[in-house]
Amino acid sequence: MKYLVMVQGSQADYEGMVGRGSAGSPAWDKAQLQAMYDHMNTINKELASTGEMLDAQGLAAPSTTRFVTVDANGDPVVTDGPYAETKEVLAGYWVLDCPSLDRVTEIAAQVARCPVPPGSPDHPVVIRPIDESGPTQD
Repeated sequence: MKYLVMVQGSQADYEGMVGRGSAGSPAWDKAQLQAMYDHMNTINKELASTGEMLDAQGLAAPSTTRFVTVDANGDPVVTDGPYAETKEVLAGYWVLDCPSLDRVTEIAAQVARCPVPPGSPDHPVVIRPIDESGPTQD
């Protein structure tokens, strides 16, 4: 079964990681940032060695986001970030092929144990099964 495992964050978290802390997220120092990278790289190496990892990426800051919709005429309407009303956004993901929901939950717990500075917000790690066949009306 394939799963999407998502790490959430906020623009404030991205700012904190580059040393600009706020009430929403503390400033990280270089050692804390390296500890986070080391933790994630260890997970990636383990998942690559077991063959469970199909893809994994960290995403750029929410301030680089672009929303595209269409108006009544079908013309694109583009809105650039950041978005103050958005509390959490997708910060990174893994596409995994795991034998069970228990296994992917074990991996998500390992991701959730990532070291962060004291006072950092607690963002969930989200697991979504990938529906390769799509919805049916049967």
